[in-house]
Amino acid sequence: MEFKRINNCKNGNPRYVFHFLAFLGSETGSILDRYKLALKKSRRLGGKAYRGKDFGGGIVLQSFNIQETILKIEALK
Repeated sequence: MEFKRINNCKNGNPRYVFHFLAFLGSETGSILDRYKLALKKSRRLGGKAYRGKDFGGGIVLQSFNIQETILKIEALK
């Protein structure tokens, strides 16, 4: 699973950006509908919409253990 490390939050916690498709399985529909569904799923893990300009369609998660976070994302599918 691909992700990008971004700057820490204001409290110093590490943050990572995942593409919204990482949270979806074989769901169908428009891009906007699938993005909303992925964002809803990611909120179970504390996910938020990424608002930076360099990565469209991203979802931000805070994580001290990225491998465990990836396993949790896989379980959401």
